Amino acid sequence: MHLLRQFGDERIPYALATVVEVIGSSSAPPSSRAVFDGRGQLILGWIGGGCAQSMVAHAALDSLRDGKARMVDIDLNDEIFGAGMPCGGNTRVFVEPVFPNPILWLLGRGTLVQHVCELASRMDFDVIVDDAEATPDLLPSASCIISDDQQYEKLAPQAGDFVVIATHHKGDYAALRRALGSAAAYIGLVSSRKRASLVLDRLRREGFPQEQLDRIHAPAGIPIGSRTPQEIALSIVAEMVSQRRLMLCPPMRDHPAHKALT
Repeated sequence: MHLLRQFGDERIPYALATVVEVIGSSSAPPSSRAVFDGRGQLILGWIGGGCAQSMVAHAALDSLRDGKARMVDIDLNDEIFGAGMPCGGNTRVFVEPVFPNPILWLLGRGTLVQHVCELASRMDFDVIVDDAEATPDLLPSASCIISDDQQYEKLAPQAGDFVVIATHHKGDYAALRRALGSAAAYIGLVSSRKRASLVLDRLRREGFPQEQLDRIHAPAGIPIGSRTPQEIALSIVAEMVSQRRLMLCPPMRDHPAHKALT
C-alpha cells in the first residue's frame, strides 16, 4: 500500500476495482482487488487476466472521467460476447474512482472563516488557512496554517484547488492577482455586492481581461438569503461543492438544478 500512500501524497487519482462475486470458476476469488491509474493501466493487484482485465480497465477509465462507481459483469463462459476466456463462471467487479481531497486556500480571519473552515473540512476539503492570526486552537479543522505571509505570497493554488478570500478588504487585490494567475478551479471573494463591483472594476483597469474576471465568484456563495456567518459559510461551501461536482461530471452544467443556482 506504499504506492497508494504515494498517490495520496502526490494527489493522484486512481480507480479501485474489487471482485465482489464469483459464480463458478475464476482466476480471481472474491475480495481480490486491483488499482488502475489515469491511463487505465493496472499498477497494483489482480482481478483476473486477459480480457477480464481489459474490461475492468475500460470501466476504470470511465469512472475517473465521470466520477461515478460502476459494476462490471464479466461472463467468463462466453468466448465471443464475454471476456473471451472460458473459465466456466461469471464475475462481478465493483469499480470506484478515488480522488484526492480538493485543497481550499482560505484567506482571512474571524467567525466566518472559522465556519467555512469547519464546514469545508466536513465536506472533505483539505483546508489551508493563510492569516497572521490563525492558530490551531481557532481553526482545529485546518489541514495547514500559514501565519507568516502578510502579502499572501505563499498563496499557490494548483489546478483543481479552491480559493476563498475573506480578508476584510485588507489584501483582496494581492490575493486575487495571485489566484487569477493560477489554474484554481474556484475563486470566491467574500464581500458586499458594492465592494465586489469596485474590486472587479479596479482589476479590469489594471488589465485583467473579462474572461479572467469571470472566474471570480463575487460575492462568494449561492443565493440562499444568508445573513449570519454560519449561513454565509453554508452558501459558500455549497457553491464549492457544486463546482467540485461539475468538475467530476461536466454534463451537470445543463441540469435544471444547476441552472437554478446560477
